Amino acid sequence: AWETEDDEGVEDGMEAQDDSEVTFSLHSASVFCVSLDPKTNTLAVTGGEDDKAFVWRVSDGELLFECSGHKDSVTCAGFSHDSVFVATGDMSGLIKVWRVDAKEEVWSFEVGDLEWMEWHPQAHVLLAGAADGNSWMWKIPSGDCKTFQGPACPATCGRILPDGKRAVVGYEDGTMRIWDLKQGTSLHVLKGQDGHQDPLTCVASNQDGSLIMTGSVDCHAKLVNSATGKVVCVFKMESMAPKAPAGEGEEAESNSVESLGFCNVMPLAAVGYLDGTLAIYDLSTQSLRHKCQHESGIVQLLWEESSAVVYTCSLDGAVQLWDARSGKMISEYRGHSAEILDFAVNKDASIVVTTSGDNQAKVFCVQRPDR
Repeated sequence: AWETEDDEGVEDGMEAQDDSEVTFSLHSASVFCVSLDPKTNTLAVTGGEDDKAFVWRVSDGELLFECSGHKDSVTCAGFSHDSVFVATGDMSGLIKVWRVDAKEEVWSFEVGDLEWMEWHPQAHVLLAGAADGNSWMWKIPSGDCKTFQGPACPATCGRILPDGKRAVVGYEDGTMRIWDLKQGTSLHVLKGQDGHQDPLTCVASNQDGSLIMTGSVDCHAKLVNSATGKVVCVFKMESMAPKAPAGEGEEAESNSVESLGFCNVMPLAAVGYLDGTLAIYDLSTQSLRHKCQHESGIVQLLWEESSAVVYTCSLDGAVQLWDARSGKMISEYRGHSAEILDFAVNKDASIVVTTSGDNQAKVFCVQRPDR
């Protein structure tokens, strides 16, 4: 009996590794999303399965205010470009906007089931995609509204391009559209061979908006010229080993592109896969530069703003920093007892804020003197 107790103690000791500086634990269920206020990087907003969203201080986890009144899991949350407003959206499609300094709700609207939501990079304008295929755009707080009608299937992901005049939206049927936000018209549609074979999971653009990358359940990432709407190249992840046929009642190993992004300082792009592969692609040669393997599936990746360092968070609860030039891991941070579901990095890449299935959000200090 003494031995088993001792073994348990060892395991507990392993669980207890916590590299975080601050833990925010007001959520009572999985925390799905996090965003940092872009202006000062001192505030975070988190949303969770408990139908709650909170705005809190990153330095000490102190609650600023609760974004109350949601009726379903809060899956989207973000600050406007100038940190004046914060928007929270739940799965049922209820979106609320709060004025941060006054801590009061200034606007709300209900769409169909909400898939994603994003603020405009230069204006108090909110864009959101719904399960009926429509994307909605509102001026905040006036509520002036425009809709962009997609195919009759969910608008699974979307991104406003850096020029602020166009948005790219991906759909469940594998198509992608580039929309003119002012005219409300679709500039380019990628479908059939040019589109994906399966639902889109993520889209990203490079810093000047000339290139778009789309990721899909079909394991392909497509590089698209945003001006012409033409596919420049397709990055395919060939599986490492031949897939064994699934036995009776067994699921075949599934893989998909979960997250992607462009490096700002070198012509590199990163693609994160559900099988734990982080692929670094060289855009100038359109070839695979590095393959970095994780123990478990990658949930999301983010590039540092001014270096070739890419951050990943994964289903095993770790945050990892990778040097995209060498393909080597720089450091790893742990502290969650369940998978990480979302994370954010501040502007000077000194802190990472994570949210997890363990009902907590954590702040990790990742600043290193040699970087």
